[in-house]
Amino acid sequence: MKKLFISLLAMFTITAAQAQRKTDTFLTQSGKTVTITCIKHASLEINFDGTEIQVDPVTDAVKPMTNYYDFPKANIILITHQHKDHFDREAIAALRSSMTIIYEPQSVYNLWTNGLAINNGDSVNVTDDIQLKAVPAYNTTAGREQFHPKGRDNGYILTLDGLRIYIAGDTEDIPEMAELGPIDVAFLPCNQPYTMTPEQLVKAAKTIRPKVLFPYHYSDTPIGKVSLLLGGSGIDVRIRDYK
Repeated sequence: MKKLFISLLAMFTITAAQAQRKTDTFLTQSGKTVTITCIKHASLEINFDGTEIQVDPVTDAVKPMTNYYDFPKANIILITHQHKDHFDREAIAALRSSMTIIYEPQSVYNLWTNGLAINNGDSVNVTDDIQLKAVPAYNTTAGREQFHPKGRDNGYILTLDGLRIYIAGDTEDIPEMAELGPIDVAFLPCNQPYTMTPEQLVKAAKTIRPKVLFPYHYSDTPIGKVSLLLGGSGIDVRIRDYK
């Protein structure tokens, strides 16, 4: 009886956690729906007109633990790099079906020889209305280049029926951001020494000029500062639980 109670409590806890996940909905140029669900840290779920896309899914390397068996099987999984808060074989196994396509940088592919390697500058037409481009993500601050060396890791521009989503990965405010083109939705990281300071993120946001900005991967950074610094910029800053 006690085990049954604990099991039911666990089920309720999972359901409550799922209910608390914040979702944001966008419409594409032809009126299709894109729903983005905040999971945690650098992990997010994107559903595009029924196509399930998971970005950097992680079970327990980042708290709270996420049970990816509770999610639909993914059509597409994007991995930005090999650090444990971005690349988790257990999470991928839970989400993967025989039809799942996994895109990852060569450095991740070299670790487990699964998925498809895509590197900085590469583009792929996944379907007629889904395009993916891998873009640079790296550190520039002196003494921190070793965390994310240039050319190893990926950011991604995911285009869904014309809606352009920039998932920056672990990066600082690099010059290549000026060449991304128009961005509708941007995910920019904010936690030094590994990614950006709030001031760097603000500089990056003003360079990219996304319509909507989600600061993410921010750990204990006082992320509200980004909203204050971008006040009056015309950028819709949305703070979600990407700690």
